[in-house]
Amino acid sequence: MIFDFEPGDKVFNPANKNWGIGQVQSIIKDKVTVNFENVGKKVINAQNIELKKVYDKY
Repeated sequence: MIFDFEPGDKVFNPANKNWGIGQVQSIIKDKVTVNFENVGKKVINAQNIELKKVYDKY
């Protein structure tokens, strides 16, 4: 699976915008570890949840 982001990028989860902006920590296969500002570290299964890259505002 190919992602359009890499560790260090800022992302958000459109289904849970209240989590805030997160920073990608690691990508291993289809698991993306993100540290979100409001809920802390989450391991996201990229096959089930589509993260969006933050370019300016979401």
